[in-house]
Amino acid sequence: MEQEAGGPAAPIMVLVRPQMGENIGAAARAMLNFGLDRMRVVAPRDGWPNPKAVAMASGAGRVLEGAGLFADLDTALADCDRVYATTARGRELVKSVLTPEAAMAEAQALSAAGARVAVLFGPERAGLENDDIVRANAIVTVPVNPEFYSLNLAQCVLLMAYEWQRQQGVTPGTGLVPELASQGDVARLGDHMEDRLEAVKFFFPPDKAPMMKRNLRNMLTRWSLTRAEVQTLHGILRQLTRRP
Repeated sequence: MEQEAGGPAAPIMVLVRPQMGENIGAAARAMLNFGLDRMRVVAPRDGWPNPKAVAMASGAGRVLEGAGLFADLDTALADCDRVYATTARGRELVKSVLTPEAAMAEAQALSAAGARVAVLFGPERAGLENDDIVRANAIVTVPVNPEFYSLNLAQCVLLMAYEWQRQQGVTPGTGLVPELASQGDVARLGDHMEDRLEAVKFFFPPDKAPMMKRNLRNMLTRWSLTRAEVQTLHGILRQLTRRP
């Protein structure tokens, strides 16, 4: 588990399909302003490394140098235990909706207990898609002007980073935090469930199958399952489909 000196591990800032290198560089600067240096970049439009990102990052180049490059979001989140998706709009998915303050307060407590936390940021043009948000446990929405709710990528990163640092001085709750299942564990459970349900022709009619599968995945991430619960559900699925 990655840890920062003197405190819990900072959240991983995950940029999903970012379009402009300048915005990636500006996001790196915003992160380092508040002591965050763990970035992951998923399928950047203009490739990686990006010279425009480096130029814009200025003194925050080390954030880009240490950034992980991933071809898809599932791989980027496989080792994460709690994921927040930043979005300004309802996407027809039922999830907890938190302010940046509430999300980062929760993240502090989870990180202090050893969980690995990630925050998702969508591409500049349209933000995160439903298939991205499905992979998060909760949504983070900034209370901005409803008539103009679009935030620049770096601005959104800065808001989350600021709230993370601000929560450093707040004593986290003392309640016990369970050992959460990683997103990789949850994704494998989703695969298992889909396989079993496909076998009994649950996904019908065919034209509704993609939406039904997405809703299934959304349900699993919304539950914030523990490792023990994931293993229990795997066992239930195996037992239910065992031939007599």
